[in-house]
Amino acid sequence: MRINSILIVDDEKAARYGMQKILQRDHYTIFEAANGLDALQKIQTLQPALVFLDINMPQLNGLKTLEKICEMKHPPLVVIVTAHGSEKIAVEAMKKGAYDYIAKPYEMEELRLIAKNALERIALQEENTRLRLEIGRLEGYGELLGQSKIMREVFDKIEKVVTADVTVLLQGESGCGKELVASEIHRRSKRKNGPFIVMNCAAVPETLIESELFGHEKGSFTGATERRMGKFELANKGTILLDEIGDMSLSTQSKLLRVLQEQKFERLGGAETLEVDVRIISATHRDLEEEIEEGRFREDLYYRIKVVNIKIPPLRQRKEDIPLLVNRFIHYFNEKHQKNVASISNDAMKKLIAYNWPGNIRQLKNTIESAVVLTNNEMLDALDLSEEILQPEEPLIPQKNINYNLSFREAKKIIIENFERDFIKKKLEECGGNISRTAEALDMHRQNLQQKMRDLEINRGCRD
Repeated sequence: MRINSILIVDDEKAARYGMQKILQRDHYTIFEAANGLDALQKIQTLQPALVFLDINMPQLNGLKTLEKICEMKHPPLVVIVTAHGSEKIAVEAMKKGAYDYIAKPYEMEELRLIAKNALERIALQEENTRLRLEIGRLEGYGELLGQSKIMREVFDKIEKVVTADVTVLLQGESGCGKELVASEIHRRSKRKNGPFIVMNCAAVPETLIESELFGHEKGSFTGATERRMGKFELANKGTILLDEIGDMSLSTQSKLLRVLQEQKFERLGGAETLEVDVRIISATHRDLEEEIEEGRFREDLYYRIKVVNIKIPPLRQRKEDIPLLVNRFIHYFNEKHQKNVASISNDAMKKLIAYNWPGNIRQLKNTIESAVVLTNNEMLDALDLSEEILQPEEPLIPQKNINYNLSFREAKKIIIENFERDFIKKKLEECGGNISRTAEALDMHRQNLQQKMRDLEINRGCRD
């Protein structure tokens, strides 16, 4: 819709010209149509915000044109133009959806005022719609709210994927909110009235994971005293989240692949083939492409589960969202623990923003809960935060370690190697040993990082 644009519909050219001359004083964009059919076409193509529609026109009169306008998906506001003494027709038109009416002959200022009020109303509606969408975005993603560019990109991707019934792979570090994203996708999808089932593949022993996924028949193994439905059966007509799918064994991956391909499976110990209608969302903190290279994850399954891939950034990559999150958590834990913390000091906020948050949103939430519970004040201060948040990090290369007896070139080489080794180790630790994420954090190519690690004799899991 083009705000501040007006379409004048009248079969009399002089009437259109007169109205146009008056309205142009307020710098509106004016379009004209000589009849109802022409008006309908121009509304579709030009998308005016406001239409002045004459009642008495040949072929398609104003009332019938109004009815067709109101059937449009995003109709403009319509002001009916009637002859003097035709107020009954105007009232009927307003019942059919017209915004207002004006009778000929009209006063110049009356026409300008109606146009001004109508367009101000449209502008207000547009602003309210924008604010509702913005508030919905901030309020509708639970702990995954944010205003940073990187999170807005995540939210945009979520909004696009909810209408497409495809598999989704969520990748991100522990604590960054993968389950919340999966839950939100389900809640906004056409499957929202169906079940949302979560299966943590890393938390179930290998001997039991197939039973958990597919169910079992009575007597199928020791301890199977009765028939049990699996997660897939329970999730029928809904969504299943396979959390930490990167920890699933190759044999289970093969059986999962069949379910993805055919939506069919059998319970353990059973002969009956069951059909299910389930949307699969997978989540992992692992680099699955790296797992494929190492032979620990099936490539064909990988491409099945990642029709859409959403990477959720760690908190350290979107620190501008920390104040928003902190204030939300303070409000939440005030209610939960019946506290009255009203704010947080600038010093405390600076400490929170400066910290690296290896545990991501989950760690921040726990930190704020602890501070809210333990404080006796209405304002959280730096002293209310835990020691790990307050403790400054040691410099990567302490000056006292420099050997001044060496030549400049030798000392410089050692210092640079020490710096590179310590810096890469720290980034590896922050990224949980994940080579791809570490390379991205260092702005390096993955192969270059691997070569550098070999040169510096760095073990990807080394933490010393």
